[in-house]
Amino acid sequence: MTKYHNRKVQLDGYTFDSMAEAEHYKDLRLLEQAGEITYLLVHPRFEVMPKVGKERAIVYVADFCYTERDNPNRYIVVDVKGVETAVFRLKANLFRRAYPNHELRIVRKEGR
Repeated sequence: MTKYHNRKVQLDGYTFDSMAEAEHYKDLRLLEQAGEITYLLVHPRFEVMPKVGKERAIVYVADFCYTERDNPNRYIVVDVKGVETAVFRLKANLFRRAYPNHELRIVRKEGR
């Protein structure tokens, strides 16, 4: 159990941070099988600020990334959240500036 009361879930060789994230993955797999989305990636990494001197690059790791059938030239980047931390908000803002042609969607977890 983590400080946000989520439990890690194993599914299809991936480790998800929560049951909600794993359930969203299942939904996306169904959409992929139906041809509604393509190029589904799990835990894609995006460099949002390059390395400067001895400082490491800042990387945002999303939960999912894919393209939709109706707009195949735009990447949809998804993060499933129960709690939006200050670090997440900062990285989300950096992501939006670094990747203005990508759409960041926040999926809110139910309950708690």
